[in-house]
Amino acid sequence: MRAGASSERAVILAPTGRDASVAAALITEAGYYATVCADLVALMHEVERGAGLAVIADEAIKTADLRRLTQWLNEQPSWSDFPIVLLTRQGGGPERNPDAMRLGQALGNVTFIERPFHPTTLVSIVGSAVRGRRRQYQTRAILEDLRESEGLLQTALNAGHLGALELHLPELELEASDTCKQFFGRRPDEPFSYDDLLASVHPDDRARRNRVLETTIRSGGDYSIEYRNIWPDGSQHWVDVRARAVRRLDGSIKSLVGVSSDITARKVAEIERENLLAQLAAERTALAELTATLEQRVEQRTADLMKEVAAREKAQEQLRQAQKMETIGQLTGGVAHDFNNLLMAVMGNLDLLRKRIPSDPRLHRLIDGALQGAERGASLTQRLLAFARQQDLRAVPVDLRGLINGMIDLLERSLGPRVQLRLQIPEGLPPARVDANQLELAILNLAINARDAMPDGGSIRLEVSEVQANSDPALRPGRYLKLSVIDSGKGMSPDILKRAVEPFFSSKPLGKGTGLGLSMVHGLAVQLGGALQLSSAVGKGTTATLILPVATAVPETDSPAQRSQKVNRSAVILFVDDDPLIVLSTTEMLEDLGHQVIGASSGVHALDIIRSEQPLDLMMTDHVMPGMTGIELAAASRQLRPSLPILLATGYAELPEGTQLDLPRLAKPYHQDQLRDRLDQLLG
Repeated sequence: MRAGASSERAVILAPTGRDASVAAALITEAGYYATVCADLVALMHEVERGAGLAVIADEAIKTADLRRLTQWLNEQPSWSDFPIVLLTRQGGGPERNPDAMRLGQALGNVTFIERPFHPTTLVSIVGSAVRGRRRQYQTRAILEDLRESEGLLQTALNAGHLGALELHLPELELEASDTCKQFFGRRPDEPFSYDDLLASVHPDDRARRNRVLETTIRSGGDYSIEYRNIWPDGSQHWVDVRARAVRRLDGSIKSLVGVSSDITARKVAEIERENLLAQLAAERTALAELTATLEQRVEQRTADLMKEVAAREKAQEQLRQAQKMETIGQLTGGVAHDFNNLLMAVMGNLDLLRKRIPSDPRLHRLIDGALQGAERGASLTQRLLAFARQQDLRAVPVDLRGLINGMIDLLERSLGPRVQLRLQIPEGLPPARVDANQLELAILNLAINARDAMPDGGSIRLEVSEVQANSDPALRPGRYLKLSVIDSGKGMSPDILKRAVEPFFSSKPLGKGTGLGLSMVHGLAVQLGGALQLSSAVGKGTTATLILPVATAVPETDSPAQRSQKVNRSAVILFVDDDPLIVLSTTEMLEDLGHQVIGASSGVHALDIIRSEQPLDLMMTDHVMPGMTGIELAAASRQLRPSLPILLATGYAELPEGTQLDLPRLAKPYHQDQLRDRLDQLLG
């Protein structure tokens, strides 16, 4: 809210006597705005709408429940310090009135006025409070401008592939960005001091670099130099460093601020070209009679160090673009799949509704319009899913103890000084089969969620242990590692806990969370063959546990080839889907086509039915389901009923790489006529 009439109002709560009307009249006559409130609830409503200060009589809140007011005051942004003028009885100042002292401590920025008050005193205090509130809004604007400027600067640095650095003088203390550290062979979480930088400079370039730095410090001119540095792995690289002096008020140099870039590729090309030219010059001297031929060879070969450099730069750009697309794909894939399921329910129900409503042209036009909108949404989700397919998990054996120890610095910086991080990770654990990068993001996400649940600070404990899964329907039998993030925060109610992993659901205040964090962690765990388990109680904290498979080789068995089987037109169909909306709409469509439907909410449930003596003519299954995918269910069912026709219903444009089964497919979302045609093909 911008400063103005609404944000500079004085809201007044003095329900007894004439204090409220007198104060409002004095404030209005002084040229300010005033609103009189009947009770504390009305006062809070006006404060939350925007106000410059509050004028409150102490008897109005002495015994009232101030939790809502104090919570609002405690949750103010850093630039805000809402002023309150507390009206006390004569002789009731804070130094002689414990109640007034208690209220002052609870409400923060409080000014006391003893009644009866002098009009000049009240107007003066109100004027000071309004002016102070204006300065707070000015501070907010300055902070927003600073954040925007920092964002633009970082964008420019990223676009130019530049690292930022600052050398403080005279203590020679170095600050370097993650990109700058990368140019010296360091990871973002590694320390990198000025001594480390000096030690990395190539011995043959140290004296020249020192001379340039001394000249810059002495003259105050710009610092610009290219030199070699040796990485910790022994490889040699080139950097270009440029900086400018920042001075103190007395004119002395405070620091050198600048940027660095990796110019190894360019330098290597230059050196190779220089070596080549030297070699060609020697050959021309020795073979003068072949000068014309050698010149042609030089031109050709030069055109080729240049094509290679261009190709290498293009490949690097393609790699960076691919990495960016992989990151975005993780989000779009899950969201698009969920929207596909929602669209499936919408389209299925609209199909059935169109068949059953009276022949009213207006109603049919409305249904057709809704179907067209759903189909446009389906087209969009298909494009998103095709894009998301570019991101593949690289599941390899990973030492969780080493991975977490390597994240300690990042975690501690992210959690802040008010949160204590403790680890409980035994030695000798087997490796987990995970994607290390995605798992680090998941751990960081869970840790930040835990931090946000402890606004007043607390402790977070990371635990890892090995478990055996035999009866959990969401997991295949075998060995797993449990990675738990345990906080001492405010916890979640049962209703919130039930919805915690739903995409776009968040219990955080508006603007504080996207609602995608836990759903992305859950999706990662399931895609790796594991699970995410949450337990929480209000006031007792939350435990988020990632169940991750142990890295063991499990050979894949080939399934028998699918054989067709002709059955009657009215068939018994096993329908498998974990989404209740999809189950409801598709079951209605199948029964409307004359088929008998047996529903299963998971692959494990479906296998129980297949193992029974229940007659089945066809199984129709979703692909993406927790615990067991449609492909895995199909492979298992082939072992039990080799001749059972299987129809795979999926929103993904392509199945995962390495899929052995070639199954008939029905793309989500589908209409009833598309479903009927596909079943006719399979049932004969």
